[in-house]
Amino acid sequence: MSKQQKKICKKGHTFYKSSDCPTCPICAKEEVKKGVFADMASPVRGALDHAGINTLKQLSRKTEKEILNMHGIGPSSMPIFKKKLKKAGLSFKKDK
Repeated sequence: MSKQQKKICKKGHTFYKSSDCPTCPICAKEEVKKGVFADMASPVRGALDHAGINTLKQLSRKTEKEILNMHGIGPSSMPIFKKKLKKAGLSFKKDK
């Protein structure tokens, strides 16, 4: 079991985590569920937020592989992302 480390977020909240995940649980609770990813699980929203992805257009600039490599996002999120992108007339960036 990993030892929990004391962390302080940009807003000054003190919290403890055993992983390298930068998401502040206090900020996450304060954050009003809104936006296009509001229906996604908290780890997914946190990963997207940490990567600066807040819109479907921003998501479409990434490949599926890039998204799946983010801490907090797993394969079960992909069908949801694809459905949202398709509805907006967008898709993931193609692998080179």
